[in-house]
Amino acid sequence: MALYGVLGDCHGNLEGLRAALAALDARGVRELLCVGDVVGYNADSDACAALLRSRGARVILGNHDLIATGRLGFERCANNARYALERTRRTLGRETIEWLATLPERLLVDDTIALVHGGVRDVQLYMRTPLLVSRNATFLRADFPTARVCFFGHSHFQKIYEIGATGEARERPLGTALGHDCLYFVNAGSIDAQRKSAYRLAECAIFDSDAWRIDFMSVPYDAQATEEKAAAGGFRIPAFTNWLYNCRRRLLAA
Repeated sequence: MALYGVLGDCHGNLEGLRAALAALDARGVRELLCVGDVVGYNADSDACAALLRSRGARVILGNHDLIATGRLGFERCANNARYALERTRRTLGRETIEWLATLPERLLVDDTIALVHGGVRDVQLYMRTPLLVSRNATFLRADFPTARVCFFGHSHFQKIYEIGATGEARERPLGTALGHDCLYFVNAGSIDAQRKSAYRLAECAIFDSDAWRIDFMSVPYDAQATEEKAAAGGFRIPAFTNWLYNCRRRLLAA
């Protein structure tokens, strides 16, 4: 049992990752859990991977990690994601590729903490509704029967869902005290906030498994530096290329 820092969806955003890790360090967190998508979208995928490795983080694969290393295709990607991931495939370092090849897609930590990226059985599923969380709670109980909390990512927004005795999920306020008789699905938010319109904050959480408490955090970072590097590195889709991608989608759908 320990104090865990939970993060995910770094997407090559080194400024965001450094800011979040500094905030977690200031709170005395030493154990790090990452729900995937270390790479993609931004210019520092290799540096983010190296930093997490150096910190001994327990990391699972996200869909961007799988696509960037050729283990998944682009079929379910939005245009901006596909363009950035095509660039990531061309530039990702060998050491990062080899490290990603060693990571699991799901993980059970200390018998009670499950890590998934999207859904329990679908790495690209957006768990955005209580109904989807309820369905995945059924999968979780079958696949990881000892888990009492499941941390997930992919949708990039801090959320907490409580599953009671009936199996129905309810979204709860972020400051909700955890009950010992319930199962919880928790999204700690995204380190990368470059595509969010309302704010540019690196999100993460602290899970105290002794006190059975989750504290959500939102940390400022140098978003301008992240964006400048991404644009200079060719990770932002030009308008004409976006139009071509849309034309290709329409032709394939016809």
